[in-house]
Amino acid sequence: MALSIKSTALACVTALSTLFISLPAYALDDQQKKEFGAFIKEYLIENPEIMLEVQDALERKQYETRNAKAADAVGDNQKAIFASKYDLSIGNPNGDVTLVEFFDYNCGYCKRAMGDVDTILKTDKNVRFVLKEFPILGPESVEAHKVSNAIKLIAPAKYPEFQRTLLGGSGRANEASAIEVAEALGIKEADIRKSMAENSNDAQVKEAYQLATSLGITGTPSYIIGNEAVFGAVGAVPLKEKIDNMRSCGKTTCS
Repeated sequence: MALSIKSTALACVTALSTLFISLPAYALDDQQKKEFGAFIKEYLIENPEIMLEVQDALERKQYETRNAKAADAVGDNQKAIFASKYDLSIGNPNGDVTLVEFFDYNCGYCKRAMGDVDTILKTDKNVRFVLKEFPILGPESVEAHKVSNAIKLIAPAKYPEFQRTLLGGSGRANEASAIEVAEALGIKEADIRKSMAENSNDAQVKEAYQLATSLGITGTPSYIIGNEAVFGAVGAVPLKEKIDNMRSCGKTTCS
């Protein structure tokens, strides 16, 4: 927070200084320039709330810019986002609204966001929820997602329970823990390793990374609904509002 306020103060000073600099060179003499600088300092000290207002405005502008980029990317990548051959979905396969989540098995925020998804799927039986695997948290995540890919191929009916169990686990997800979860579901380790040897998930990971880059996604969880990217674990209520809006007006925000 301190760094944010410091940056905001700098932005305020920069804005005021820019106005000052734009004045004709002859407009102020040295004494007036000194007094003007003192005025800027005094004004910011007496009105510190301005720094927060500037920070809020800056964050809103950055968010709008990021969302505009994401909206263009969603339009250009509809099939890869909503109907990729690499992804499986839960909820209603014929739901009238699709919610896509980019997740990593070692993402703490993704673990906590599982409750948000549960709430949505329990209260809305017409949502299709796409699980887009996005291993970005180190080699162990890559290992876990490789096992996960094998489960999708050899036991797709058990994938939802596997995904939920591994993501909801308390330890670090890796190859060993992923195989342990799969075996508890009755999937043989030999079959998993055979599938992993025969079916690389490199193309799946490459597609997810390319999409994330286009959409401006740098962390997990991130969601796509309609033409909007939602960054972070925002909670069930905002996501539900966007789902309802999609039904009402075909967009995540209705005017």
